[in-house]
Amino acid sequence: MLEDSVWTNIFRKKEGEKEDILSVLKRIPLFQDLSKKELRQLERILHQRTYREGEVVFNEGDPGVGMYIIEEGEVRITLGRDQRVLAVLSKGDFFGEMALLLEAPRTASAIASKPSILYGFFQPDLFSILETYPRTGNKILLRLSQMIAERLRRSNIENRELREKLQSLSEKGK
Repeated sequence: MLEDSVWTNIFRKKEGEKEDILSVLKRIPLFQDLSKKELRQLERILHQRTYREGEVVFNEGDPGVGMYIIEEGEVRITLGRDQRVLAVLSKGDFFGEMALLLEAPRTASAIASKPSILYGFFQPDLFSILETYPRTGNKILLRLSQMIAERLRRSNIENRELREKLQSLSEKGK
């Protein structure tokens, strides 16, 4: 009887861990429209990797091949040789998602600032989902294009506001 409860607790813990990554995935905007079944399909192809404090996830200029999801720990996104910190990300945050569509060099570096567990979701994984589970893959692509469109919209607004400020400053200087 005692043996059964030990095994039950072991399996319960493992199931809890699985649910934990599913809940992390569900909070990521890219995957928020996926059902629990679709999230499980996605979970099966994620690549888990552990990083030590100070270990580089990728460097600015490296080829972009996919995105990363932080399960545990902290990652700094830095720019340039002086490693100017653009963002500090933690559990549930994600980065590098543009590389799912673009095979362009990374525009910043990502460095683990604490021991971290990351899940990688790479371009070949997306293509595999599109082949194996087209409905799931198309949901991901649609959400990704919506996110990109929203970023473009916000960038356009910021550019317009900056142009207006520049125009205003140049008129004051005359």
